[in-house]
Amino acid sequence: MNKKFKYYAIVWAILLAVFNVICFVTPGEAAGMSKFGGAFWAGYIFITIAFIGQLVCAYIALKTDDKTKLFYNIPIIRISYTGLILTVVFGALCMAIPNLPNWVGIIVCVLVLAFTAIAVIKAKAASDVVENIDKKVKAQTMFVKSLTVDAESLLARAKNGEAKAACSKVFEAVRYSDPISNDALAGIESQITLKFNEFSNAVTSNADTISTLADELVILIGDRNKKCKLLK
Repeated sequence: MNKKFKYYAIVWAILLAVFNVICFVTPGEAAGMSKFGGAFWAGYIFITIAFIGQLVCAYIALKTDDKTKLFYNIPIIRISYTGLILTVVFGALCMAIPNLPNWVGIIVCVLVLAFTAIAVIKAKAASDVVENIDKKVKAQTMFVKSLTVDAESLLARAKNGEAKAACSKVFEAVRYSDPISNDALAGIESQITLKFNEFSNAVTSNADTISTLADELVILIGDRNKKCKLLK
């Protein structure tokens, strides 16, 4: 149990305890009628179910330590909390009106809980979809991001003017490349990786092939960008 949910559960337990105290400490009769009728128990049971459901939703939303996932799960907490408030309001009305027909209280509370459950399920589904899209985008942009970092690092390590000029040319080509990759680009991206490693070794050893390798690398990067446009 992480700390966020632990603190949330403590607050939840306090609120549930306060609800029970109010239910059973207040006078048992009103206008000569016992409050512990069918409507009272219907309201009490449904409010308790709403409390438990809200705690389950909070656990689902807060169990992760990933800040991005927590952000995506905020609607789940908000919707379940709203459902709890509505159930408490309507359930309290059922409990406070002794002569209210049982079926009225049951139907109202069932509708509130049903709509809340549907909304929570939709929010969770939407959260999962957005999370999967985010993961896909991160995976698709990893190649260019990684290559940009490597090119910038290589530029800083260049030993002379020719090497710096070649590294700068490669860095600018990578920096302004289309960031979104695609499975269809795996072949050319593999070629770029191999060529970049060859270029990096040439820069490190101050070889005579630096400029030639830089030109070849820029051409490969340009070919990749053209293919990116065709795939969109």
